[in-house]
Parts: sequence; C-alpha cells; structure tokens
Amino acid sequence: MRGRHAALMIQMNQQTRATLQGWLHRQKTPLGRAKRARAMLLLEQGHSYAHTAKWAGLTERNLRKWARRFHGCGLAGLDEKSRPGRTPVFSPEVALYIVKLACERPDNRGRSLSQWDCPELARKLKADGIVQTISPETVGRILRSHKLKPWRHHLWLSAKVPRDDHFAHLVRILVELYTRPLTKQEMVLCVDEKTNLQPRPRLAPTLSTRPGSPTRLEHEYKRAGALHLFAAFDTRTGKVYAQTEIRKRQVEFIAFLSQLEQELPVAKTHVYLVMDNLKMHKGKQVRDWLVAHPRFVCHFVPVHCSWMRPSWSNGLAFSNGSGCASATSLPWITWPSGSWLLWPNGMLRRIRSTGLPSLRL
Repeated sequence: MRGRHAALMIQMNQQTRATLQGWLHRQKTPLGRAKRARAMLLLEQGHSYAHTAKWAGLTERNLRKWARRFHGCGLAGLDEKSRPGRTPVFSPEVALYIVKLACERPDNRGRSLSQWDCPELARKLKADGIVQTISPETVGRILRSHKLKPWRHHLWLSAKVPRDDHFAHLVRILVELYTRPLTKQEMVLCVDEKTNLQPRPRLAPTLSTRPGSPTRLEHEYKRAGALHLFAAFDTRTGKVYAQTEIRKRQVEFIAFLSQLEQELPVAKTHVYLVMDNLKMHKGKQVRDWLVAHPRFVCHFVPVHCSWMRPSWSNGLAFSNGSGCASATSLPWITWPSGSWLLWPNGMLRRIRSTGLPSLRL
C-alpha cells in the first residue's frame, strides 16, 4: 500500500525570496509564474500543501511537482519546459511545395488567375496529387509562417525614365517655384484639366434620408452630354481660374490661356505655368501662342511625377464619381454660369444661389 506523501520542506535565501516577491508585484508577470511564486512563498512560511494549493489556485499534485522542481533547480525550476506540441500532419515537403507555388505566377502553372489565394492553392495541391486533402486555413498558416501573401500586390515603376541629373534639375526648379518668395511681378499657376464631366439626370426623383433608410438614388439615368474643365491654381493665394469647354484640344486650351491673359493683372510680367506632359500642352499652336505672349513661362513636371503639382494633390483634378449625380444638364455644371468656389480643403464645389453645396466634386 502506498503511504502518505512525505512533506518536502521549502527553504530559500533572502535573494530568492526577493525575486519571488518581485514576480508577484509585477503586473506583466504571467499568471502561471505568479501562482507558482506565491505557492513557494507560502510553503516557505510553513503552510501545508493542501492549504497552499487552495490559496494559490493549484491542485495538490501539481503543487508537489513544482515544489520538487524548485527544490532541485531553484528559480529555474519554476519555468515551464518546452512542449512538443501536436504532431505535424503534413511533411516539410508539402510546405516547401506551397511556398514554391506562392512564389510563382499562376499563369505559369496553367491557371487562368491573376494571383493566388489560399483556396486556389489548396485546390492546386490536390490536383497535383501532393496531398489528398488540405484546408485553405492550413495553407494560410504555412504562408504566414513564411511571411508570404500572394493575394496582395503593390505597384512599382520600372526604370524607363532615368532618375539622373536632369531629373534632379527639374525637381529643384519646381521646388524653388513653390517655396521661394515671389516678387510682385511673379506668379505661379498649376494648370490641370478634368475631362468628361457628365450631368446625370435620374429617371426618378432622389429620395432623402429617413430613419433606418439611407438616401436612395435612382440607378438609371439619362445622358446629357459632357464638359471638360480647364483650371489654373494660384499656389500663393489659392485662387482658381477656370473655364469649361465642349471639347479638349489645343484650340480650347489656347482659349483658356487667352482668358488668363485677360484676367491676370498687367503687373504680373512673369507667370510660371506648371503643367504635365500632355501632348496638348506641347502642340505647335500652343507653342506659337506662348511665343506671342512671352510673360507666360511653361514648366513641365518630370514623367510620373504628377504629385509635384499642388493642383493634383489638393484635389483640383476632382473625381468623376457620384459628384454629378444631382446635375440635370450641361448649363448646370458650366463654368461660370453656376457659382464655383475653392473651399479651404482645396476641393472645387459648385453651389446654388442659396449658398448650399449641391454638387460635390
């Protein structure tokens, strides 16, 4: 017959006692380690195993195991040992095959896909006979362990346009135009266009918002033509000069430049126009007009650097989404028959005579 368990006496020095008490007082100490530290301190004070197990939240059998480890190894005996865990279901070769597939293009493997995802990789593994069955969740765990996300993509720009000294020179010129103090005779305008502004009169009236119901917009609409907006943004004052046209050609662009010639003060003898590399901006007719009006000096941003124009980054080239949803005809969005304002956030908006925004662009 088995007799009673012999009581194992716990003794410790002052340094060990201070370490265990520090574990108890620290808020970030794991709960299991805190329980074991409290139990060893109680046993060292002479409490029984039964009472100590109850106060520390451990079973008596578990408490005796930790007491033996602490008696034999000291503080190191209170650390949990590494556990083997679950036996792997799939061999390392399966994981390597998944990684290999994830790093290849699907079209190179005979799949008409733009990118892999976990369900498609699981189906490919079963189709190739690598495994009989595997879940997409298992494929996802294997990919996460190798920091792979084949279903995501990022755009990048190949080195078609050299980033050389000429590129740096253009950037320095634009940065200087935006940052240096201008004289009274100078002005910097960022020119941009927004094409294909379409009023979309709905076949049924729009229903306003109600409790529990959002604004309801009729899905079908009639076509009522399109307009193109030419605009110039003053980088110092924020004023916008704009004009709408039916077409977008050199003729319309020259008409917009002629409007700027009339509206800008005569004292502005140096007007710097910052534009993109659109073919319309560099046509022969435009070049001839610029020669006849020497106070206009054109600066073109480097290729793929549209973000260097404040008109682009501040929203002058506004979106063509649901903004024209409430417009009913071309005159309704024609500049300047309606009232257009450049709001403080840099976005163009058209307002009715009542002063309330009705077209969000």
